[in-house]
Amino acid sequence: MGDHVDGLKFAGGSIFKGGWAEHLLTHPDPNTVFDRYLKKCKDLGLDVIELSSGFLSIPEDDWLRLIDKVHSYKLEPKPELGIQFGAGGDTPALGLEAIGTSDPGKLVNLGRRFLDAGVKRLMIESEGITENVTSWRTDVVSKIMKELPPERVMFEAADPKVFNWYVREFGFDVNLFVDHSQIVQLECLRTGIWGTADTWGKIVSFRP
Repeated sequence: MGDHVDGLKFAGGSIFKGGWAEHLLTHPDPNTVFDRYLKKCKDLGLDVIELSSGFLSIPEDDWLRLIDKVHSYKLEPKPELGIQFGAGGDTPALGLEAIGTSDPGKLVNLGRRFLDAGVKRLMIESEGITENVTSWRTDVVSKIMKELPPERVMFEAADPKVFNWYVREFGFDVNLFVDHSQIVQLECLRTGIWGTADTWGKIVSFRP
């Protein structure tokens, strides 16, 4: 995808969309339909498979089996992790708060297992952290950046004020996934030619 964009997600369409693998897991025979799904993805020339369980409860060992299954088709699994159950359904903040969140330590431990299983990059769901919350869970972000390799983690930042905060707090190298309409704004922030009052002219580095 070039020097600035690591991946592109097609979130629309009738077959391949975010959460499709999650849907297949609810099938009475998930092993068969998941094999058919991966074969079709391979035949179409796709190379990355999103794995998310925002609406499902699945044992960690089964997560790892899904990772191995995707790898067996020579495809790259892209697990999306979060602390908010029910994330992705446009549920209001108060509704998600009523559901409750997972311990961030669970996310970190599962992330380590994914990396050990050969996952190249972990995607961190924003809901429960910076989206649909009454106050941001910056402590969760700090824990992830401290306990997982930062270069192997990518945070969802669906709003300019969110990615502005990430770049301000962790520098322009922080991995973020944003809407395609925000790529230019994000890159201008990283390079210092755009910013808000707290970042304009303040995003710098010191490298050979």
